[in-house]
Amino acid sequence: MPPNEQHDEAQKYLPQLIAWEVTRSCVLACKHCRAAARPALYPGELTTDEGKRLLDSIASFAKPTIILTGGEPMLRTDIYDLAAYAHGLGLPVVMAPCGLYVNDESVARMLKAGLSCISISLDGATAESHDAFRGVPGAFDSALRAVEAARRGGLAFQINTTVTQHNLAELPAILALAVRLRAIAFNPFLLVPTGRGKELVGQELSPEDYEKTLRWLAGQSDRRDIAIRVTCAPHYTRILREHQKASGGGAAAVRVAPPHEHPGGPARAKGCLGGKAFAFISHVGKVQICGFMDIVCGDLRQADFDFRRIWETSEVFRKVRRPGDYHGKCGVCEYRRLCGGCRARAFAMTGDYLGEEPFCIYQPPRRGEE
Repeated sequence: MPPNEQHDEAQKYLPQLIAWEVTRSCVLACKHCRAAARPALYPGELTTDEGKRLLDSIASFAKPTIILTGGEPMLRTDIYDLAAYAHGLGLPVVMAPCGLYVNDESVARMLKAGLSCISISLDGATAESHDAFRGVPGAFDSALRAVEAARRGGLAFQINTTVTQHNLAELPAILALAVRLRAIAFNPFLLVPTGRGKELVGQELSPEDYEKTLRWLAGQSDRRDIAIRVTCAPHYTRILREHQKASGGGAAAVRVAPPHEHPGGPARAKGCLGGKAFAFISHVGKVQICGFMDIVCGDLRQADFDFRRIWETSEVFRKVRRPGDYHGKCGVCEYRRLCGGCRARAFAMTGDYLGEEPFCIYQPPRRGEE
């Protein structure tokens, strides 16, 4: 691509959210874990100084929300220093803890560091179902205690749920629980079989159930008591657009969450934001379009922590920004710019990250029928 076209592309695509896996260590053993995290030390994690250099680079050209995630981000002793440093640069900061270490004291420290919101995961409406999925007895009670502490301290929180056959029937009950807990948002994640999640391939929803579930969620999108956000299901944009038209709402811009999206206010966007407005940074500084697509697009240490250079010049980033070049039906679908399909799921299921979304049942019209 000529330099002038690269410049135009860089101006068009700026990061809106960046998930930074500050550590891969975690005390839980979640069945779906992208990182297959363990309660152990991982060598080579970015140091405090390296983390600050990364944040400086990001803030030099954009002001995305920084999602401090893991593993369990609260296992880092410098987590509040990193959050405060990002906040001081004008970067909105949120966190995705497992809940075990969230209490009145830590909530006060989060607020002092400038954190605006946290996400707490509930993968079941009861302790039995949630703990079975999370792999640790007492995880459900820990999550509820975390929610209570956040609420007492005045820290906003959202509820995340990874949707599989294991908890599909419980989805309405989990949403009802999120409302009772006074969460600001309910964020279902549609499983992408990577990391430990590869063992859950048989627990994925069928394409038909996938569509049915997204239509149910679209039906909840007009609620006033909680916001509904959906992650790793870009064709939800198509379904929500259809729902809005059917209900007389027109074709207004649809709010869609990118991979690993956590609270902080998702920008209005089209389809999956991976590589377009979202990026993932691993615990050792490897950059990817999202945490679920394990293709390294750049190494911060080798790039002297110039995140902008990776964002603007990575071949993978630039390819996913051209949905007209996608393969199969995604490349010819009239919703290719609104949706574009999940690049991580295509890669996990077919080995082709430009391939068609394997869990979308929509058949685009043939040329001339649009």
